[in-house]
Amino acid sequence: METTDLAIIGSGPGGYVAAIRAAQLGMKVTLIEKYNTLGGTCLNVGCIPSKALLDSSELFHQATHQASAHGIQIEKPTLDVSRFFKRKEEVVQQNTKGIEYLMKKNKIRVITGMASFLDAKTLNIKTPDGKEEKLIFQNAIIATGSKPNIPASFQFDKKRVISSTEALSLGEIPKSLCIVGAGVIGLELGSVYARLGTQVDVIEYMDRILPGLDADCAQGLQKSLAGLGIRFHLSKSVHSVIPNKEHALIDYSSLDGKESHSLKADYCLVSIGRKPFTEGLKPEAAGIRLDEKGRIIVGEDLRTDASNIFAIGDVIKGVMLAHKAEEEGVYVAEVLAGHKPHIHYDLIPNVVYTWPELAAVGATEEQLKEKGIPYKVGKFPYKALGRARASMDLDGLVKVLAHEKSDRLLGVHILGARAADMIMEAVALMEFGASAEDMARICHPHPTYTEAVREAALQATANRAIHS
Repeated sequence: METTDLAIIGSGPGGYVAAIRAAQLGMKVTLIEKYNTLGGTCLNVGCIPSKALLDSSELFHQATHQASAHGIQIEKPTLDVSRFFKRKEEVVQQNTKGIEYLMKKNKIRVITGMASFLDAKTLNIKTPDGKEEKLIFQNAIIATGSKPNIPASFQFDKKRVISSTEALSLGEIPKSLCIVGAGVIGLELGSVYARLGTQVDVIEYMDRILPGLDADCAQGLQKSLAGLGIRFHLSKSVHSVIPNKEHALIDYSSLDGKESHSLKADYCLVSIGRKPFTEGLKPEAAGIRLDEKGRIIVGEDLRTDASNIFAIGDVIKGVMLAHKAEEEGVYVAEVLAGHKPHIHYDLIPNVVYTWPELAAVGATEEQLKEKGIPYKVGKFPYKALGRARASMDLDGLVKVLAHEKSDRLLGVHILGARAADMIMEAVALMEFGASAEDMARICHPHPTYTEAVREAALQATANRAIHS
């Protein structure tokens, strides 16, 4: 019977990063993954493949709609669909092979199989060939992630009614696509296909897209996506999705039930959130409890009810983001090594990788109002930037929220080109308790998109933006 200092269940960003950090700290680590490739949802059917398709579709869109404005004459571009999806697979393979290399480099034992608890010290692992192996561990980390949440009434068949997993590998560019849910995943994938000529319809229960993110930025992004031809049906409730061999039929209505509608599309992508994945884990055998949403309950230092077993990432409470799982993986490894790590959950950035991108950190105006926190606002539009005009990326704005009295930064929200990279300036400053004036007095290079951050901070400080 094998023994290990630390057993980690799940090789996604939380699990494999925790494994590496624990190995760096001198622990004997065993990583258990049920699939044949490492990297979890993020690397295989999530973050990485979706970004590959987003980048490819954006290049196609630029060649089709923007090249001539730069004086570049291109005959009407055509899409090699097979190559389009193959490049995505190549990107995924390169990344998963990289994780395999890191496991070997750090002398981490990897077991392919399905792990379940026998007790708070022992795992049973069923391998693909049907064999079983017992593993005794001193400590364990549950990093099993999440899976798409699809109601039974939507008749999920993975053919016409699909999740994000299938949407990444359709093998064709459909004429029409209906997306149920106007969250991050749905909008990213919707923008991919809209750029390639698909008629995309988005049905959302709420009265806006991207609930929880800044309203001004969400409204601006909706306008930009509508420019791609995406049609939005807000404040609507989907009652049923019925697939057949050729299409999916979606029945929906207004929230008051007075207006009923039906929509036929080649595919229906259900993107209404994800739920923790604990199937087959048997956490109860180790004395581990789940909450009403199926999430593993953790307390101080991310410990479960079994003090030697921890849980991180999508399987516990909190935002379902790969980088949040990574931070928690490092945190637990360092706790086990006797360190005193820290995670500032309020400063975990959020990103939507459409184009323009939307990135945010800290509080929204709605959240500040709910808490009764006095604040001031500074906004600056991308269209006032020389760099944005040079690159033809005029859609977007930067919004800076600061405390009305202390001027301390409370939230920064960016819609625009390269927002995903720009947000880190705000994260870094807010980690150190900076003020809007601190942000405004940093010399930003010209011409860059980051000048919009400075201008918004100037506006928040004393209504003194220079270029607006």
